[in-house]
Amino acid sequence: MADVSFQRARSVIAVAAALAATLICLPAAARGPQSVADVAAPLLEAVVNVSTAQTVTGARSGAPEPTLPDGSPFEEFFNDFFDHNGDGSTDNVPQRIQSLGSGFVIDPSGLIVTNNHVIEGADEITTTFADGTKLTAKLIGHDDKTDLALLRVKPDKPLSAVKFGDSTKLRVGDWVMAIGNPFGLGGTVTLGIVSARNRDINAGPYDDFIQTDAAINRGNSGGPLFNLDGEVIGINTAIISPTGGSIGIGFAVPSEIAIGVIDQLRQFGETRRGWLGVHIQEVTDEIAQGLAMSAPRGALVAGVDDNGPAAAAGIKTGDVILDFDGKTVDAMHDLPRMVADQAVGKAVPVVVLRDGKERTVTVTLGRLEAAEKVATAEQPSETPNPAEPRVVAGPLGLSLADLSPVARDKFGITDKVTRGVVVADVAPGSTAAEKRLQPGDIIVEIAQEPVATPDDVNKRVAALKKDGRRSVQMVLENQDGNVRVVNLTLDEMPALPDVAPPVEPQVVPEPPQ
Repeated sequence: MADVSFQRARSVIAVAAALAATLICLPAAARGPQSVADVAAPLLEAVVNVSTAQTVTGARSGAPEPTLPDGSPFEEFFNDFFDHNGDGSTDNVPQRIQSLGSGFVIDPSGLIVTNNHVIEGADEITTTFADGTKLTAKLIGHDDKTDLALLRVKPDKPLSAVKFGDSTKLRVGDWVMAIGNPFGLGGTVTLGIVSARNRDINAGPYDDFIQTDAAINRGNSGGPLFNLDGEVIGINTAIISPTGGSIGIGFAVPSEIAIGVIDQLRQFGETRRGWLGVHIQEVTDEIAQGLAMSAPRGALVAGVDDNGPAAAAGIKTGDVILDFDGKTVDAMHDLPRMVADQAVGKAVPVVVLRDGKERTVTVTLGRLEAAEKVATAEQPSETPNPAEPRVVAGPLGLSLADLSPVARDKFGITDKVTRGVVVADVAPGSTAAEKRLQPGDIIVEIAQEPVATPDDVNKRVAALKKDGRRSVQMVLENQDGNVRVVNLTLDEMPALPDVAPPVEPQVVPEPPQ
């Protein structure tokens, strides 16, 4: 009996010891690797400090800074986080200013990657290596859409270089290591994890940032983010911080985007992206319901460039792009990256939803950069308009007017708007008012058919009601020509007065000559 009790006691002790060992090991595992010294040591030589100098005249003494578009959720806290000095002087005296950032060698012959905003506008670029060697760098090419730049130096001997890894294999919680030049201090190593993936901070059209809590600060901009295999899986680009220092929210351009951009800069000195020629909008729950979609997905075509590849292939405003080159378009922001990654001139199958049916069209992609140059060079064409406006009461709680010179003056409509019907007034309480239609908006299409006069709008809406449609899809432009799509219900709307307010020309002072 004593032997049995003794054996049971030994078993209990063994189980307790094993459990205790497990409990002891768990916190250590949770804290991560004991050391990253062996990983960091060979990488430090490939990370460089990038300093720039330029002569500026005017209000500020500082290097060009990246900015976010108006309305970005991170606009208030976005930082370029490369170090610079300035006193806010408004004296128009030329000043020689300097800025500091980071970069890393990707080829022993002297190719260095950094951020575009680190070197933008620089007259001189100097790279400083871990051993103190300084080399003057030449800009090979840059891309402001992804904030990347490629430099070349001419070393006396082959340089230590690092290689890109596959950022698509990253998981939230993986350990990552940043090396850079924070606050001009020189090579600094910080460790953290991947906090999130696929972050869109409205910094550019191809946002797909890696978010990390590895400490990155001003001066880290352009430096590498490594996995624990010593591979570059991101380029540190931005932080959110009310103070300018790290609060654990940093963003890096993933290697899956950077590799293609850097390869093109290396080959051509510029990017050569695919171009579809559409303006797109998010498919909301409401739009999906109006199009009888089971769930919102894809990218709604809000406009088609007349001379673009999509127009030539038959894609129309109001179509929803569901698949591109065999890949599902889950959300609107997926499509620009898919298109940009394709070769110029490639014939790509595109699946669109139109009138409740899916159909496939083949689009031969153009080149985005060429299209942008044409758009910049083109002068807006003149559209004939009657001398006086014609205002009539329209459906849906809208008062409509012809797109005339007087209407342009009244509502500040630019020459970018060349067609459509002007919204002169919106009835309070109407669906149009709820959808934020306002005087000065221009109705361009209704249910994928263009409209040119208030009568066209009336007839089109009446025909849709007769066909039993409960809602109508409108393509609108604002005064500056920016496109959006809205769905309005065809229920009875509050009526406007029979006599709509006249559209009077606005008198503005003549600008000084």
